[in-house]
Amino acid sequence: MKQPRAWQRMLSGRRLDLLDPTPMDIEVEDIAHGLAFVARWNGQTRGDWPYSVAEHSLLVEEIFSRQNPGIAARWQLAALLHDAPEYVIGDMISPVKAAIGAGYGDLDLRLTAAVHLRFGLPAALPGAIKTAIKAADKISAWLEAVQIAGFSEGEADKLFGRPQTVVLRGLQIKLEPPAVVRAAFVARHQALLAAF
Repeated sequence: MKQPRAWQRMLSGRRLDLLDPTPMDIEVEDIAHGLAFVARWNGQTRGDWPYSVAEHSLLVEEIFSRQNPGIAARWQLAALLHDAPEYVIGDMISPVKAAIGAGYGDLDLRLTAAVHLRFGLPAALPGAIKTAIKAADKISAWLEAVQIAGFSEGEADKLFGRPQTVVLRGLQIKLEPPAVVRAAFVARHQALLAAF
């Protein structure tokens, strides 16, 4: 019996096997392109452009860096890449992930490990770094919820926890066209790699 195809052709020409990804099949341009065209919140956001996972990733990295002043560039890069697998598997809302079960988590872990190794990070992040990135991700979710996804602050507080005002200071989500976000993601990635 013929095995179903489990690989995706990337615009770079790479062929990424989703079940057995290797670092050599990962390119930042593919990640940036894919994430710039994947909508967060299932596209249910205000504005003329979908709010992309690439925009979200840039925001999470900024929040992470604010909360951890002086942290090494490699961990800032890990924050930028925290949702990198979504460039090929999309951004599924939590209820869908729960319905799919452990298979989704396993796929995400394999892709994350390949991405991390490609860019000089450990396959699995240290627990403290992972926790700090998750905290920044929750703050980003709160900000997105109230600024562009139609949630009241009370609803967002219940779901994500109320962030400290000082962390939010000056953070304003401004939706951008995918090409602009793609370029910003690649530029930030290159700057962080150069700072290792």
